[in-house]
Amino acid sequence: MHLFSGTFGLVEKALDAAALRHTTIASNIANADTPYYKRRDVSFAAELQKAVDRRNQSLSAYRTDRRHLPFKHQTSLEPRVIIDQHTMYNHNGNNVDMDFEMAELAKNQIKYHALIDRANGHLQKLRTVINEGR
Repeated sequence: MHLFSGTFGLVEKALDAAALRHTTIASNIANADTPYYKRRDVSFAAELQKAVDRRNQSLSAYRTDRRHLPFKHQTSLEPRVIIDQHTMYNHNGNNVDMDFEMAELAKNQIKYHALIDRANGHLQKLRTVINEGR
């Protein structure tokens, strides 16, 4: 029996990605005046879509006995930091746009809080079950 569903694992991974994105955006803001610095971003949505596509294409194993191990497709869903090498915003070779970074930081903060609410809701359900509905 699993206490945490697959959805909770995805929320956990999304929280990790949001935390990494926050660090990445903060680094972009800190290096806004650094010559030849290239902005970085975190790719998680694309990685998640690839994992979902692989899951839909995977085969399930036919088990003849309940003691057989289930055949699961293991995914390594991890956020990736990507560097934008193809744009140049400033004359010094830097491509950090402060307005864009501040907007991305605000969006990421909203997303992070929504994910925290989702995780807290799941934990509250477990708490209710443990307390027998009280």
